[in-house]
Amino acid sequence: MLDNILLGFSISLSLQNVIFATLGAILGTVVGILPGLGPGATIALLLPITFQLNVTSAIIMLAGIYYGVAYGGTLTSVLMNIPGESCTVITCLDGYQMARKGRAGVALSMAAFGSFIGSTAGILGITLLAPLVARVALSFGSAEFTSLMIAGLTLVTYISSKSPVKSLSMALVGLILGCVGLDPLEGNERFTFGSYTLLDGINVVPLAMGLFGIAEVLTMVDGTEEQPRILASSVKLRSLLPSRQEWRDSIMPILRGTPLGFILGLVPGGGANLSSYLSYGLEKRISKHPEKFGTGTIEGVVGPETANNAGTAGAFIPLLTLGLPFNVITALLLAAFMIHGVTPGPMILDKAPDVFWGVVTSMYIGNFMLLVLNIPLVGTFIHILRIPYPILSPIIGLVCFIGAFSIAYNPADVFVMVFFGLVGYLMRKFEYDGAPLILAYVLGPMLERSLRQSLIYSDGSPAIFFTRPVSAALLGIAFLSITSPLLGMAYRSLKKSFQSRN
Repeated sequence: MLDNILLGFSISLSLQNVIFATLGAILGTVVGILPGLGPGATIALLLPITFQLNVTSAIIMLAGIYYGVAYGGTLTSVLMNIPGESCTVITCLDGYQMARKGRAGVALSMAAFGSFIGSTAGILGITLLAPLVARVALSFGSAEFTSLMIAGLTLVTYISSKSPVKSLSMALVGLILGCVGLDPLEGNERFTFGSYTLLDGINVVPLAMGLFGIAEVLTMVDGTEEQPRILASSVKLRSLLPSRQEWRDSIMPILRGTPLGFILGLVPGGGANLSSYLSYGLEKRISKHPEKFGTGTIEGVVGPETANNAGTAGAFIPLLTLGLPFNVITALLLAAFMIHGVTPGPMILDKAPDVFWGVVTSMYIGNFMLLVLNIPLVGTFIHILRIPYPILSPIIGLVCFIGAFSIAYNPADVFVMVFFGLVGYLMRKFEYDGAPLILAYVLGPMLERSLRQSLIYSDGSPAIFFTRPVSAALLGIAFLSITSPLLGMAYRSLKKSFQSRN
């Protein structure tokens, strides 16, 4: 392992990769600062740019955007009471109240320290656990991988939205879109409608650009999304230093949030969002003064911020060792890997150790850069918040069109992007989540291939999925994740009926 870590640092510490790690971290911060423009849209926009890079540099930059987003989202949560990202929603509760008390600098600096500790510990967890998970995954057959992908999809769709029915319907649409093109085993055309452009399927880049980038532009243009106001205009450097009591109050939330976030990062649909919510709930439950939460307590800021960054790191383990994305960002990272000819999974440690260890060690560098850059540049980042939507939306639209066309210099990709942009806009209006669609689209071809291989191996008998213990257990988890909302609704209906009779 020491040799592998040294190999990784010899790659990630090259001048080129240090620049890309820093660039990704800065872009992630900026993306987190701008409400509405999420990491999914940004990674989709930048995918065409990375085609000219080697796979390691490309993933290093895109990964930097992913784990840098939470840093930027904290800034808007504290200063504006508006979360830059969904994982920083809970930070608004106490972070903004601290800003109203004149302690915005302390909230931002402690959130940065907690995020750095959580991320670094999470990356250390990747370093230690990823090789072990990869060895276990080598014992998986096609049946186990099929059940694992089914369980992952159902769990993600259940957790990712308030409406499981809407999430499952979006996952179904994603699976259907993944079938467009040539049959992976027999080579027959499917859903191409005679179009040669669709023989290779729908490219994930214009699909993601449309659902996230163009849809965001249309939302800005229609006037329903108002430009947020800056509620605190500046933060002085001398106000960033916390008191001794605030340091003492922050230590235990950091120590609790780090393992909590990392473990939840391994769970489908967990990651940064679920980690931050559960950390806040945990801190409030065990606090001696729970009534202070929501009034500007440091524990309510540093705990969730530590957990969401640890969760972001933890999400890389299933991506790198199993080749399974459990959120929309890792789905796009998986697409980036595959575009560059590298397939994440159990064999990546043997077939592409330079890529694996180069990306993992670059995360140490990127997180250090985030800590060094974010605290002194708080004042600079505040000015980014003042970019008006009439200027921002055309820039995003231009980047989308250039990026879609530059994939293969094919106008059809631009039309695909525009079409899915309109679809994404309507999905936002009717509160449908695009993340399950992208996840199902990326996982769909792999799920189909594993499913059909298993059925070929078993002469068409579905019993193979239930006679293998691991596969059966994973299908049981999938079944529970689908039926639990229905059982809950049935229970509440029976309870209401029983109470009305009495």
